[in-house]
Amino acid sequence: MSGFFEELQRRKIYRVAAAYIIAAGFIIQISSAVFPAWELPNWAFRLVVVLLLIGFPIALVLAWAYDVTPQGIRTTPAPTTRGSHRRRNLIMLIGIGLIISAGAGLFLLPRASARKLEKSIAVLPFQNLSDEKENAYFADGIQDDILTNLSKIGDLKVISRMSVMSYRGDGIRNAREIGKALGVATLLEGSVRRAGNRVRVSVQLINADNDEHIWAEDYDRDLTDVFAIQTDLAQKIASALQAKLSPDEKERLDRRPTQNPDAYLLFIQAHDYANRPDRFGEDSLKAEELFEKAIKLDPNFAAAFAGLSIVESWMYHGSDPLPARREKARLNADEALRLQPDLPEGHLALGYCYYYGDRNYDRALTEFEIAKRDLPNDAQAYMAIAAIQRRQGKWTESTANFEKAAALDPRNASILVNLVYSYLALRDFEAAEKTIDRAAVLAPESFTTIGLKGYLAIAWRGDFSVAEKEFFAARYR
Repeated sequence: MSGFFEELQRRKIYRVAAAYIIAAGFIIQISSAVFPAWELPNWAFRLVVVLLLIGFPIALVLAWAYDVTPQGIRTTPAPTTRGSHRRRNLIMLIGIGLIISAGAGLFLLPRASARKLEKSIAVLPFQNLSDEKENAYFADGIQDDILTNLSKIGDLKVISRMSVMSYRGDGIRNAREIGKALGVATLLEGSVRRAGNRVRVSVQLINADNDEHIWAEDYDRDLTDVFAIQTDLAQKIASALQAKLSPDEKERLDRRPTQNPDAYLLFIQAHDYANRPDRFGEDSLKAEELFEKAIKLDPNFAAAFAGLSIVESWMYHGSDPLPARREKARLNADEALRLQPDLPEGHLALGYCYYYGDRNYDRALTEFEIAKRDLPNDAQAYMAIAAIQRRQGKWTESTANFEKAAALDPRNASILVNLVYSYLALRDFEAAEKTIDRAAVLAPESFTTIGLKGYLAIAWRGDFSVAEKEFFAARYR
């Protein structure tokens, strides 16, 4: 055995092995940084690692057979040992090289395969596979509840409902394009099939960078177990993205909003209507009716009281400013918090009562801050806080909250338009132009975006031609 180690030293194998390991480590480190920046697929990085592992024993064999001399590369002089010993030494060298490569592979390949993901996710609209197509609201409700549960995890960035719903009905989805548009590293896709009181939910978590599936899960449960499915999914997603769950967040995920499955079905229908674009019209009236039916079935359904209160505040503010509606909003918000004092949606509802109903901005701000603390991914809370701060002349804080709302709800033209107003007030014309261009893509026929685009050109560059062009084009659309 001592002869073998003497041969390793004579043929400078140690030196070659050390140089190869240092060079391979440098290549792996550079590749892990450069490949994501070039948007190369993860398998390309794994291929580099595999080739380097295969190359190690080959490099040892070449170092055994050849030597670099001042005269060039020469065959290493044969030792004086017998031929059988030379073959044994070469076989031992190859074996050691393979063992080292295999050991390094067990350490490196799992890390190369599991490139760390940013803690961000968009829950895309679920497919409705039920025979009854009217159950589409149920698929949306499951998706929305999963999204709501995830939005309560402060260590995650979760895209708001309005932005993800723009992808409803898309056939073939390009994960990379959606991830880039929404600013997230992962996507959750799923389907729901309901037959009576049986529910089948299938989901898959996807790496938006390379369209690879991180994991998939199927649930086949009774309707009463829907909440357990949603809790389990939120915890598994948080674990996959290495997001930390505080004890309070875990408790909120484990809490069931109602024990009555019929009340729950009415609630998710109401929530669907309440979150449609026409908040101040027929959709709000339908949401009001459904929330009230859910409350009749379960008088302890705190989230339904909060949802009803928010709808009443929106209608009072936008279409029906009657004292009775204002009072109804306040009574339902108070009842939601009486039933569940730490309900973040209850504080959001009470904040709207103070904001729209009483014009009490300080108390509204207090309630919205509580809601934001426990709903750290809710764009509504940031939007409401930003609007109040703007009224108070706190432009820097207001703009920061509008920017946060836009990051959480990047396809919401209303938030972008509000952000443009703030940039214009701060005379940050470059940021205003970029933002209004984003809003114009989402709402190309909106008179507000057209007007802002023209006004910006005049205020920034004194260019009236842009305004003339935009208004002329709008006239003939």
